[in-house]
Amino acid sequence: MKAIVTGHSAGLGAALTAELLGRGIPVLGLSRRALPPPEGAGVDALQQHALDLSNLPALGDWLAGPVLARFLADARHALLINNAGMLQPVGPCGGQDAAQIAAAVQLNLGAPLLLANAFVAASAHCPERRILHVSSGAARNAYAGWGIYCATKAGLDQHARATALDRLPGLRIASLAPGVIDTPMQAEVRASDPAGFPLQARFAALKAEGQLTPPADAARRLVDHLLGASFGDEPADDLRNRAAQ
Repeated sequence: MKAIVTGHSAGLGAALTAELLGRGIPVLGLSRRALPPPEGAGVDALQQHALDLSNLPALGDWLAGPVLARFLADARHALLINNAGMLQPVGPCGGQDAAQIAAAVQLNLGAPLLLANAFVAASAHCPERRILHVSSGAARNAYAGWGIYCATKAGLDQHARATALDRLPGLRIASLAPGVIDTPMQAEVRASDPAGFPLQARFAALKAEGQLTPPADAARRLVDHLLGASFGDEPADDLRNRAAQ
C-alpha cells in the first residue's frame, strides 16, 4: 500500500502523514514546504516534492512527468488524500481580493480534481485504490464571509458523488468533513475580522472551551475510516457521523 498526501507539511496533513508512516505505509508528500522525516520512518518511507498546488499549470506539468506513476508502479493498494486547502479570502462578496479568489479555487478545488484524474490513471493496475477529499462542514452549511471556501469545498463533495457513479474498477472515493481540528487554519479563523466573518466569536469559543480535536486524533480516525470496509459507502460524509473508532 502507498499513499499520496497533499499539504503534508503542517496541520492535519502532517498528522495524516505521521499516522500513515506509523502504519508502515509509504507516503508521497506534495506541499510547498518539506516535513522533517518522522523518527523511526525508513529512508524511503517519505518522498517529498515541493509544489505550489495553487499553480495549476505547474501542477499539470508535474503530473505529466514520471514521479506519480513511478511511485505507484509496485503498489497493489493506492491512496490519495487531497488535504491541502486555504481559507482566504474571508469577507463578503464584492470586497474579496481577486488573486485570493483565484488561488483558493485552484488550491481547494482545481488541484484535487487534477490529482484525482492523474491518480486514477496511474493506479489503474491496482486492485484497490481510494481517494479521500478532506472536506468541511462549510461544504454543506453556508457561512457569511466564507463564500469561496464554502463553494470550493462543496465542489469536492459533488466531485466525489459524481466519480462514485462512474463505478471505476477498484476505486472508492469520499469527500469527508473531519470536524473542527486544532490546526493553523483554525487560528486563522479566530483571527478573522468579525465584520467579515460574523461567526468569529463562535469559533474562538470552541478553542477557549477545549472543543477542538487534536490533529493526531483526527488523523487516526480519518485513516481508520479510509482503510475501513465502509469507506466510500457515502461519497459526501462527516467523520462526526461515524462512531468513534
